[in-house]
Amino acid sequence: MSTRTPKTISANHASRRAAAWLLGAAALLSGCSWFGGSSTPSVPMGTPGHVRGFLGGAIADEPRAALVSREILSAGGTAVDAAIAGAFAMGVTLPSRAGLGGGGACLVYNARLRNVITVSFPAGRRAALPPGTDRPAAVPLMARGLFLMHTRGGRLRFEQLVRPAEDLARFGTEVSAALSEDLAVVAAPLLNDPQSRRVFGAPGGGPLRGGERLVQLDLGATLAQLRSGGVGELYQGPLSQRLEDASLLAGGGLTASELRETLAEVVEPVRVPVGQDVAFFLPAVGDGAAGTQAAFQAIQAGSAPPSGGGLSGASAGLVTMDAEGNAVSCAFSMNNLFGTGRIAEGTGILLAAAPGMGSVPAAPLAVTMATNRELRAFRAATAGTGQQAAGIAAATMLATAFGRQPLENGFAAIPEPGRGLAMSCPAYMPGGNASCVAAADPRGGGVAAGSFAP
Repeated sequence: MSTRTPKTISANHASRRAAAWLLGAAALLSGCSWFGGSSTPSVPMGTPGHVRGFLGGAIADEPRAALVSREILSAGGTAVDAAIAGAFAMGVTLPSRAGLGGGGACLVYNARLRNVITVSFPAGRRAALPPGTDRPAAVPLMARGLFLMHTRGGRLRFEQLVRPAEDLARFGTEVSAALSEDLAVVAAPLLNDPQSRRVFGAPGGGPLRGGERLVQLDLGATLAQLRSGGVGELYQGPLSQRLEDASLLAGGGLTASELRETLAEVVEPVRVPVGQDVAFFLPAVGDGAAGTQAAFQAIQAGSAPPSGGGLSGASAGLVTMDAEGNAVSCAFSMNNLFGTGRIAEGTGILLAAAPGMGSVPAAPLAVTMATNRELRAFRAATAGTGQQAAGIAAATMLATAFGRQPLENGFAAIPEPGRGLAMSCPAYMPGGNASCVAAADPRGGGVAAGSFAP
């Protein structure tokens, strides 16, 4: 792994050139990035509030999402802003695991208020299904959840955070290694759907491969509508009606009442004292949330955590931190690779799979956060993916951070198919930026992106 701090990429998100620059930069990033390295030049993103000095950083399971998050930090955005923009971008660049049709959950640390909250927006369960529903779709909560999180620490305009994803969808993005691997796993059933084949199919047949161009014009138009009209457009009004009609045709069976009434929410996280620090875990959000806490406590006690094993991963992680010490740790999911495998025609929205319907369980959403009890300052944040091993992955990386070991030691201890992301500041934040280090599991396709500006 390289300890080089990658340069911040200049980006005018309204242009095709910006998307190309982001793609080129992604190829240069390594799995690990130390934020305490030497200074590198930074160029403002064309928005007010350009930060000078320590910017913080971002880690994501998909490179372009991490770069988008970092650019938001360089534009003066908070960790919340960076997480929102990265999440929207990941819905374009890693739609197999995140997207408008899915959901997730985040732990959010607010340095000013000195508290941690959970923003919960898992892809919604269904109480009943209309006739003709052969691939039940989850109620989409991603947009609602990200908007709710924006009210708990966002600084930049919400529409500014949607724009990078809109441009990536409209102008196209290269298929990353992570997406290419997911496409290879489910190519046959995914390409049976004509709408999905139009987006994810290669001109010569078969799925798109790594490095090929992925263009999602309908999704770009939907994101543009959310940017200009607000996320409410997806849950009531003409766009909501189009999604309802298209989901019925796709066998997902979403209804207007479900879209209107299913909400994201802010809830209290679970707190576990660890010496002078406090570790935070998600409450019962998705299957396996409690497993993260149990795995962490087992590791801390010197016991072996429960065995991971199980199915291939169907979730994605994202961790951000800003110069003020605010931090966000998120996990997103479609509950299945590519959700139902069907796109709601005319919207570009890939429908997530409804949990508890048939053989599809809710994907574990595994994230952690740690702060100091006395200083009430940020200490660490992690995210884990890999179905049943997701909780072990997040817990292992948090225990590694508390043990002040190199983060790569934690990755080596995570069982397959688990993958981890971790950000650790042993000297706490704000103020201890020289101690901060972040890394993405080298076995996965993610990266850590952080830099200084002069």
